[in-house]
Amino acid sequence: MRLWNKNQEKLFFINSSKVAFPSQLFHKADDGRYLAYLPKGYKGRKSTLQSRNLLIDEFTENWVFELFKRLIVSDDLFLVRQARIPSLGITSLSPADLVISTSNKKILKASDVKIIFEVEMSIVWNWQYFKDSHKIVEIGDFMTHQGRPSFTCSDSILKAIGKCIGIRVSSYESSKIPIIVIGNAPLFNGFCKKIDHLKRVGMIQGFWSLNPFPLNHGNTRKTTPYEGYIRFNNTLELKEHLNNLFLKDLNFFSGMENSETLGKYIEIANSGNSHEDKGLKFLNLIRHH
Repeated sequence: MRLWNKNQEKLFFINSSKVAFPSQLFHKADDGRYLAYLPKGYKGRKSTLQSRNLLIDEFTENWVFELFKRLIVSDDLFLVRQARIPSLGITSLSPADLVISTSNKKILKASDVKIIFEVEMSIVWNWQYFKDSHKIVEIGDFMTHQGRPSFTCSDSILKAIGKCIGIRVSSYESSKIPIIVIGNAPLFNGFCKKIDHLKRVGMIQGFWSLNPFPLNHGNTRKTTPYEGYIRFNNTLELKEHLNNLFLKDLNFFSGMENSETLGKYIEIANSGNSHEDKGLKFLNLIRHH
């Protein structure tokens, strides 16, 4: 299975046209054209396509589910969509888009969960719908239209960050669970340092774009300096990074203490018999004092 590309977007419109009217999927410009996005420089009437947003959310979450199902070959692991994890504050009001779990249930314990994915994918290219022939034709990449798809939209990034941080600080039970945000467009320039910082402090383990070639001409950023953001070129590269998350025994820790207290913690932790034992002692001191 290939990563995200134009064919997936065309398939979305073809499938969605069976359950939605063109006016629910496309903007109607003043010149009568039906467009996925209004072109740059357009000054006419505009509309909001709320129904399309719901449809693309469903389509992209299912697409990520099918992709990861092919990458994770294990009798001990399951992919769960719209999972609820009450102990982490993940309820039916805001379920996790996709979870890799040791239990194949919608309601999970934190100990069941191996990775949490939030999906922030959009239509990236611009498309025109021809009403007479029912044809759908790509007419430009995201540099040619007014839309802000996926990680190019600051609102989408902030929404994802907020949800991920909410999960991370909900309970110590979240401390060993990697959280990844999945997208299909380049990262908005103003967030590069912020996303790298969030990864370095352990809040989020990455913003991953599954769209290798979002531009018709030229290329986009492959990664930020600390790999808070990564654009994957193929499924082999994605699988490698996915496997690395399973291999690492991650522990999130946070706190704000004065230097004297931290020094005491380090001194106590240093009495451990091994590096692992020392690390666990230090984590316990931070969490319980």
